[in-house]
Amino acid sequence: MKQYKPKDFAEMINVSVKTLQRWDNEGVLIAYRNPKGRRYYTEEQYQQYMGIQSENKVGKTLIYARVSNQGQKDDLENQIEFLKTFANARGMIVDEIVTDIGSGLNYNRKQWNKLIDRCAEGEVSRIIIAHKDRFVRFGYDWFERFLRKMAVEIIVVNNDKLSPQEELVQDLISIIHVFSCRIYGLRKYKKKLSEDKEL
Repeated sequence: MKQYKPKDFAEMINVSVKTLQRWDNEGVLIAYRNPKGRRYYTEEQYQQYMGIQSENKVGKTLIYARVSNQGQKDDLENQIEFLKTFANARGMIVDEIVTDIGSGLNYNRKQWNKLIDRCAEGEVSRIIIAHKDRFVRFGYDWFERFLRKMAVEIIVVNNDKLSPQEELVQDLISIIHVFSCRIYGLRKYKKKLSEDKEL
């Protein structure tokens, strides 16, 4: 895949480097980064921006939306509508909507796993999500790099830039939540065992 430095890419699409940086921060046109953290852009991004249809591009654009439990179905519908509006405003044609109901800490989500498999098989070229934690609670950056190697772009609509301290707090809250849920589950299980007369 051909790569361009921000300066070269800015000239190609007739904008300034500052505009590219702003678009990257706002999630409008997200730059790739090399291992040293330097931005770069690809031929595919150039073609998408210029509205050039690539002959060999077969991947679909998907919306992925998730909520944690059945009681949040209204939130799921709102999330889907929000993402559809975002895609339409940017001229993206959404081929499919994938939804999941389950914890972002659960890597056994049925639809999410199917989505990862489809990415590996080359069926998907772009995934639009509302927040990083809608896709996965932990390890988002790893999954983003993993999918990028398969030429799959993840677009995060509400791409909140958190400081390292804020990210650490978010991770700690998630860990506490996981363990509190497990403790609650163990208490429930212990109660059932004590009520079972056959044991």
